[in-house]
Amino acid sequence: MRKQLVRVPQIAAAWDQSWLDLDKAASVEVSSEDQNYPIESALLGDEKRGWRAAEPGSQTIRLIFDSPQRLRRIWLAFEDSEAFRTQEFVLRWSSHAGQPPREIVRQQWNFSSPGGTREIEDYAVDLVGVGVLELTIVPDKSGGQARASLVKMRLS
Repeated sequence: MRKQLVRVPQIAAAWDQSWLDLDKAASVEVSSEDQNYPIESALLGDEKRGWRAAEPGSQTIRLIFDSPQRLRRIWLAFEDSEAFRTQEFVLRWSSHAGQPPREIVRQQWNFSSPGGTREIEDYAVDLVGVGVLELTIVPDKSGGQARASLVKMRLS
């Protein structure tokens, strides 16, 4: 019998990745924002605070890039230890504002404290010419009073 060890390439861990500097590459629009949890905390800051909406219901975060981007990876982290709920989010992209967006992914997650308080999504994509990236979060599919939140979003 002959044996050979093979190395399987793996996607780099979130903290090892060369991430896009969103502070220099894009502007952001957000439908609602708690002043104690600004969007910059999720896009630029550390993972301890993140962003949270000021009011319940569906919320949208829209990144508008200064120049078209090629995206290969989208990394999202959500966290909630306060409410049992089913959250849904949708990621969409378009080449420029005003163009109908194309859906990348639609995902649901059950936050069920204490075990299901953190959701991490890591998508390998190959999107060329991205001018707008949009994240819509429905924090409670049953229509409850939960507020949308995002701990971290990273792009490469």
